[in-house]
Amino acid sequence: MRLVFKLTLAIVAGMCVVLAIHWYIRVRREISLSEADMRSDHYSMGRAFALAVAEVWQADGEKLALQLVDELNDREQQVQLRWVWPDAQPGDEFQPRVGRDRLEALTRGYDVTAVQRDGDGQRRLYTYIPVQIDNTTLGALELSESLAPQAAYIRSTVIATVITTGLVVIVCGAIAMVAGVYFVGRPMRRLREKAGRVGAGDLTGDLDLHQRDEIGDLATEMNRMSARLAEAQRRLQEEARARVTAVEQLRHADRLATVGKLASGLAHELGTPLNVVSGRAKMVLTGDAMGEEVGENARIIVEQCQRMTDIIRQLLDFARRRTPLKTRADLAQIADQALSLLAPLAAKRHVDLNLHCNGAPTTIDADAAQLQQALANLIVNGIQAMPAGGRLDVSVRAEHAQPPPDLNAPATDYLRVDVRDQGQGIAEPDIHHIFEPFFTTKGIGEGTGLGLSVSYGIVREHGGWIAVDSEIGKGSCFSIYLPRGTST
Repeated sequence: MRLVFKLTLAIVAGMCVVLAIHWYIRVRREISLSEADMRSDHYSMGRAFALAVAEVWQADGEKLALQLVDELNDREQQVQLRWVWPDAQPGDEFQPRVGRDRLEALTRGYDVTAVQRDGDGQRRLYTYIPVQIDNTTLGALELSESLAPQAAYIRSTVIATVITTGLVVIVCGAIAMVAGVYFVGRPMRRLREKAGRVGAGDLTGDLDLHQRDEIGDLATEMNRMSARLAEAQRRLQEEARARVTAVEQLRHADRLATVGKLASGLAHELGTPLNVVSGRAKMVLTGDAMGEEVGENARIIVEQCQRMTDIIRQLLDFARRRTPLKTRADLAQIADQALSLLAPLAAKRHVDLNLHCNGAPTTIDADAAQLQQALANLIVNGIQAMPAGGRLDVSVRAEHAQPPPDLNAPATDYLRVDVRDQGQGIAEPDIHHIFEPFFTTKGIGEGTGLGLSVSYGIVREHGGWIAVDSEIGKGSCFSIYLPRGTST
């Protein structure tokens, strides 16, 4: 409705300006015509009186001529008539009421007209008609008339103009307001409501205004836009579902690749308990174990079988595809489980794994399985970066950090997990590409280039990021930053 009010106000203001200009021009024209008529009457009357006075003056003398002027003045009701001497001194009975400087033309035999205020402050029209005998100017007749009736007419005209203008403004303003509400206000309100629904994600329901104008065209375009947005939203949802499926498949493939890397280490890890089980079983079978030794051997066989079962279960749990589920989890415990899972692979490559925690709380809202996969990928990369063996340290601690600009988040407290190796390091040009899918600097058969990409995606889904610090010949440090208590 604010737009309707503004439009109505603009229309009313425009009408007021036009009417004001019209009435101003009309009043000025009326004033000019009125003064022109008065001057014309003065000239006609003055010349007739001047001829009569001149004849009497010539025939009967000055006294009778001035007496005639007085008689003529007595007969006129609106116009005052006086005899004046143009060169009369101040205080003289026959001094003109208009200043001598304005009567210069009168001395040369020309008529003079002037408007001047009298002693009462009222405006009067003065007309001076020279009286001549034998082309000699004797004096002049002064005709004066009050302009009060003209002022009264102007006042009445102005009042009528104001009243008329007010009525026109009220009527036209009311018409403009009603038309504006019907043709502008109500459609614009419905358009605003439709835009609000579109902004809130509701793209259903067409807007039909039944108007064949620009607002109706806008409603039609908004309906088309909503239809296009609905179609685009549907396609985006399908693409999002496809991307989620692809990401899950990518992560599962990466998990299976890691399982393959663990296979050799797992065979070595299972070899020892299998030898124990086999040896104890043979002792029982051949009778070498008798009495209480049989029970002891059975107990050892059960323990070693349970050990092998736990190892296989850990491997299967790691490889199994799961739906992301965020719960309260201990980040230090997740890191410890990842190290335990990869201990056989590290032992085979003569890599010493170490976990460092300062005892501070490391609990967050996260999908423990996904974070374990992300850490496992970083640990495997660190192990593979040390073909001659070495030391790999994993540390968990709290830290106040500033996120990268693309996260658009303020500095706050984060949990930081460092995976530091003593490997060959990463060349500077490669650091900018290591999180790209299928990018790898490893030899053929040692990596798919998915591990770091999957880890990066998991960490970003948890509201964090991965930082890399590497130096050729001294090793690399991958730092995972996760917000404390996040539920994203």
